[in-house]
Parts: sequence; C-alpha cells; structure tokens
Amino acid sequence: MNLNQTRTPIHQALVNLKSKRIVPFDVPGHKRGKGNPELAAFLGESCLSVDVNSMKPLDNLCHPVSVIKEAEELAADAFKAAYAFLMVGGTTSSVQAMVLSACKPGEKIILPRNVHRSVINALVLSGAIPVYVNPQYNEELGLALGMSVSEIRKTIYENPDAKAILVNNPTYYGICSNLEEIISIAHANGLKVLADEAHGTHLYFHDDLPNAAIHLGADMAAVSMHKSGGSLTQSSLLLLGKNVDPGYVRQIINLTQSTSGSYLLLSSLDISRKNLALKGKEIFSKVINMTEYARNEINQIGGYYAYSKELINSSTIFDFDQTKLMVNTLGIGLTGHEVYDYLRDEYDIQIEFGDLANILAYISVGDRTLDLERLVGALAEIKRRHQRNKLPIPSFAGYMHPQIAMSPKEAFYSNKQTVKLEDSVGEISGEILMCYPPGIPIIAPGELISQEIIDSIIYEKSIGAQITGTQDMNTEYINIIKEDIK
Repeated sequence: MNLNQTRTPIHQALVNLKSKRIVPFDVPGHKRGKGNPELAAFLGESCLSVDVNSMKPLDNLCHPVSVIKEAEELAADAFKAAYAFLMVGGTTSSVQAMVLSACKPGEKIILPRNVHRSVINALVLSGAIPVYVNPQYNEELGLALGMSVSEIRKTIYENPDAKAILVNNPTYYGICSNLEEIISIAHANGLKVLADEAHGTHLYFHDDLPNAAIHLGADMAAVSMHKSGGSLTQSSLLLLGKNVDPGYVRQIINLTQSTSGSYLLLSSLDISRKNLALKGKEIFSKVINMTEYARNEINQIGGYYAYSKELINSSTIFDFDQTKLMVNTLGIGLTGHEVYDYLRDEYDIQIEFGDLANILAYISVGDRTLDLERLVGALAEIKRRHQRNKLPIPSFAGYMHPQIAMSPKEAFYSNKQTVKLEDSVGEISGEILMCYPPGIPIIAPGELISQEIIDSIIYEKSIGAQITGTQDMNTEYINIIKEDIK
C-alpha cells in the first residue's frame, strides 16, 4: 500500500473545524479556551481551539471510520506495518495492549527482566506468567545487556507452552539483541513476538541504524513517537504484523484507552508521521552525525567513556543504537546520578537520566551543535571541579536473578501487610519498586526480596536516585504478602 504521505487527515479536519466557527455545546468545558482565560494565555488560543471532543467530522478513536482511519493507514504505510493504531495513553498503553492481546490469564510470556515497569504492570493486568531470560551484565560499565539466542532457545525448550516473547529493541541504553534470529526461533515454535520499541522510532527510517522489529517480522511493536519521532508527550503507535487480527487488538485497546482521545496528541502523531515519512532519513542522518561528534568530544576529555558500536559482541550486544549518547562516568569517580544533578543544578542542562554508572543525553533533530558543545564543556568542567578516584560498581548493582514465588497478578491482588524495608528480606513483594528513570523494576510483585535487593535500594536512595512504585511515597516501607496466604 503506497499512500500519499503528504496528507495529514486529522490535522486538516481540525483546520477545517476552526474555519467553520462552530458554536460548541459539547465538551470540553473550557469551550475553545473562552472559559479558562489563564489556561488560554499559557497554552495559547490556537492550541485550545483544537482541544475538542470526538464529533462526526473528526471521527472517533474507539471506532474510526474516516480521518482517524486514514491517519492509521498512513502510519502503517510509513512504518511498513500491516496495521497501526494511534495511541494517546503513552507507550505504556501500547505495551500493555500487546501483552493483553498475546496472553490470557495463566499463559506464559518469555521476556528479559530488564523491562520497563509498563511490562510488569501488563502482567498484573493480564494474569500472564513471566519466564525471565537472564541478561548478562557488563560489570565494568554497569550495563544490563541483551538476550542471547542460546538463552532464548533454552528457555523456549524448557517452556514449550509459552505463548509469546517480548524483546526490548533497543533497550533504554541502546543495546539490541539478535531480533531476526529470535523472531525466527519464536515463530518456529508458535510464539508471538512483541517488541518494546519505546526507544526505537528512528530505527524505521534509516538503514545505518539497527533493524526495526516489524521489518524483521515481529507480530507487534510499541513505538514511542514522542521520544525520537517528534510528536507530543504521551502520543504513541502500536504497529501490527500481518498475522495479527487488528479487530481483536482494537477491542483490547478499548478496554483501557480513553474514549475521549486528545486531538492535540492525535494531530501531533499525524504531522510527525508525515515529517518522518518524507524526511526521516535526512533527520536521523543529522542525529547520527551530531551524536558521533559529541561522543568523540566527550571521549577526548578523559575519564568519561561514551560508548557505541565497539561493544558489539554478536551475542548479548548484537547491535547498538548509535543515536544514544550513553556516557559512563565511573572513570571520574562520580555516579551517573551525581553527574545528572551537577548538569541540571549548576549548568542548567537537563539530560534524560543518570544511574549508578552512566548518563544518557537524548539527541534528536531538535538539538544543535551549539547545545552539544555546551554539554561537552559542562562535562569537562564537572571533571575538573569534582573528580574523585575511580568508582567500582557495587557488588549488588548487577542483575539480581529474581526468584518468582507468585504471579505478578496474584501477588498484587493478595492480602498484604506493610513492613519496614530492612525487615522484608525473605518475604514476597506485593508491589513494584524501581528507580525512575529508567523505570526498570528492582523488585516486582510476586518476587522474593533478598538482602542484595535491599542493599541496592538503600544505596540508590543514598546517592539521590528517585525511587518510585511503592505505596509508601518515601520508600521506607514495602508491602509484602501476608503469611497466611503464602
């Protein structure tokens, strides 16, 4: 299907609506901004004039038949997918729709443990049973790696009743597994392949980047258009392969997605898709070049290590997304958390995240070489002012090899009791806990809490990491499964 990628049907329908000066006796109640002057002054009248509700000329996201339907067809064509859904609940909603579509309660799904919290939450919602493929860990860089093909084969052999496999493509850190081989093995064994491509929109538009999941035959892919695709925050796409029933997937999406889809988000998806379809290769060539420039400059400072494709080992790092400006900070004696804070508090530079050992500066077409030079200069000055002896990775910082005692759904909905964090060793967690970002759970519902996990949480808190997920907002207490139901 080759459609006219210059068209933006949702955007044009909104332009047409504005020209008609319709009197609104529907929601939203701000009535094109007239009822909330302060909000209109802040966001602009132009913005609020198209913050509208579904109506016949604008179609309906839950059951599209006109302009939204055409926008979905254009998105599918641009990404070379069999079908595409416009999503307004972030890529969280896309990931959860994938899992809910592929797995019924009690069915197994194979996945790496270093998934985003949205995947664990999808297991709570679906009742699916996780079977984890343990990723290896680069202890020098403090970096969780991808899934090896040999581990995938072994896990499928040991779990012939599994229904699906989920792969990060790439991880938040830019690591890619051998997706083509994983898809081949999974399909040969009757498993659906789901790809979390929250950080992989750009992979669809440049041949020098790692392969995109749908292009390799994955069954579903969740794509964060708002991260590297240029659309508004919270807008996303869910892409389908040819062997997935779109009607059933839409029913799953409609279980949780809003019936009042934001036309601000929808139109941003429409316009951004057009931009990528027409200029994607040019855009991401520029991003690759800017990132490579910054990487080289940072490595010349000394102490820092901005890594890239040299890490590829054909197994646990099958490929690397070179648009990710990942920088290891341990060589200057600082954690990524500390460098993150220095950049923001002392240099007014906001990067994506810092962890125990690394920082990520997210580079996109909106960046300029001048901005990158400012980042490089700030990193050089941070080294000069704050450098200490090289830091080792804490012994508990690697992969935790979780022990699953209950399914995430069973644990989350069980009767629980609240105990002090340090008193929870040996208990079964009833909730999720993670550093955010990156949002990879340290402990998930149904997993046994070890002393290593507690040590990791206490250390992360001590160096200023933002710990989230628990009912206790201060993360001093954790909910565990009551003794009488273990």
